[in-house]
Amino acid sequence: MPDQILNAEKEQLLADVRSVLNHTEELLAGAGEEGGAKAQELRNKLGANLKLAKERLLEAEKLTVAKARAAAKVTDQYVHEHPWKAIGIAAAIAFLIGLLVSRR
Repeated sequence: MPDQILNAEKEQLLADVRSVLNHTEELLAGAGEEGGAKAQELRNKLGANLKLAKERLLEAEKLTVAKARAAAKVTDQYVHEHPWKAIGIAAAIAFLIGLLVSRR
């Protein structure tokens, strides 16, 4: 369930950033065709859109870092509560990787 929420948040954020960047590209194309006051207005809008895109990307970075820290904390807690089980899982994964590597 949390993965579904994370994926939905990520997809929405990516859609927002794509929308801002597409709108910025349209403004940039229009700024090349216009002169004078209209061009200045388009440049101002372009600057605002780029600022918004940067803010959204920073939000995405903060969200990703927070989720990674939470996952690391949960993993650390699990390993401390179940050390032998964690060692067994790690050994099994290492064994499987060894089998896969030796077949090549």
